[in-house]
Amino acid sequence: MGELWPVPDVLAYLAGRWRTERSVRDLANGLDGRFTGVTAFDPLDAGRLISRESGAFTWQGVTRPAERTLRYEPGAGPGRADVRFADGRPFHGLDLTSGRHVADHPCAADLYRGEFTVRGPDRWRTVWRVGGPAKDLLLTTDYVRETPSGRHPGPGRV
Repeated sequence: MGELWPVPDVLAYLAGRWRTERSVRDLANGLDGRFTGVTAFDPLDAGRLISRESGAFTWQGVTRPAERTLRYEPGAGPGRADVRFADGRPFHGLDLTSGRHVADHPCAADLYRGEFTVRGPDRWRTVWRVGGPAKDLLLTTDYVRETPSGRHPGPGRV
């Protein structure tokens, strides 16, 4: 997929709207699903962002509306953020200064392990592996920045 793209300021990088495509694979039974939509990272107070994901999720041939809200708060440095659920509970840290980050989030007896990779100024990916007694999932999400009006993404960019 190319070289990593270091991000000196994660909150500035994420700000804006991203086309979002996610594949969901249940490794226990081989079922596949897909989410397609948009994720908007909008400013809040004190340098925070609110992330609102909305779109359609298809699972076993049935498509339903789906949405998720997360908060991104300044972390220990500009390349870092603390990601929280909409209600304020901690989710995981995020450090993209190298262009790659691995985060863990325990949820009851299951463990969510996410790998974040930045591939350029306008695209990044998350891969979450969820394992435990209740879940055995692989979720891969690709984000592509929506091109602002009048801006050309340039050669080789999606």
